[in-house]
Amino acid sequence: MSDFFHSGWSIYIAGVTIAGLVACLALLVIAARRRVMAGDNTTGHVWDEDLRELNNPLPRWWMWLFVLTVVFSAIYLALYPGLGSVRGALQWTSTLEHSTEQAQARAATAPLFAGLAAKPAAELARDPRAMALGERLFANNCATCHGADARGSKGFPNLTDTDWLWGGSPERIEETITQGRQGVMPPMAAAIGNADDVRNVANYVLSLSGSPHNSIAANLGRDKFAACGACHGTGGKGTPALGAPNLADKVWLHGWGEDAIVAMINRGKTNVMPAHASRLSREQIHVLGAYVWSLSNTGAP
Repeated sequence: MSDFFHSGWSIYIAGVTIAGLVACLALLVIAARRRVMAGDNTTGHVWDEDLRELNNPLPRWWMWLFVLTVVFSAIYLALYPGLGSVRGALQWTSTLEHSTEQAQARAATAPLFAGLAAKPAAELARDPRAMALGERLFANNCATCHGADARGSKGFPNLTDTDWLWGGSPERIEETITQGRQGVMPPMAAAIGNADDVRNVANYVLSLSGSPHNSIAANLGRDKFAACGACHGTGGKGTPALGAPNLADKVWLHGWGEDAIVAMINRGKTNVMPAHASRLSREQIHVLGAYVWSLSNTGAP
């Protein structure tokens, strides 16, 4: 795919575009020439015994409309991007347009958040106006992954409970929104042992939360779990600083059961929470963080 970013492709696209416009004009000139191909002004073709194709010239309105279309295309390509990497006389780009619209939107909404930036999350959670703003920010930026009700789905955390991968304090939530997160669970099968050892560890993990499991296999997997303890802790309680989940509760982000845990150990998993610092202002992130915090601390819907 790297070949498609070579400068030669820009020249190729520009050449094809210009050739297309020239070909349109050439086609118009050729089609505008009137040639009498038979004495009765027909092309000489006859269908169904009596249907004859006439050789009339193009209507002038159609011809000039065609010319205007080609002229408009040429002017457009001179002003805007279209000829490969040529940016055009106006130097317009969709990226610049997007950035300008974002700046205008932030300037328009800044007064709404100006008085909320200094208030702590607990106070904002009791402010209906602040929570209405936070709910709208959540719907526009977070609901795609976490759901409109913030309860998440498989692979996307539930934000309405008290189970937090990276910590659930207002400060940690704002940090997560601002910087994003990347949680990595490396494949651990080689460090644990053979396939039976992996099954035993999976049953031991199930036993930590009191889930149905094979107790004999769980006992055999207890010592092998040491390979996982570096991140999840010796008791499987998790490590928020690393984003390592608590395995001793009954919250399963990527699926529950022995097979799901075995697949996780064998294949690993990478989860990404994108950073929003470039999308939202500091004040907006503060209000959004307070809204997310309120979902699991004040019983907010």
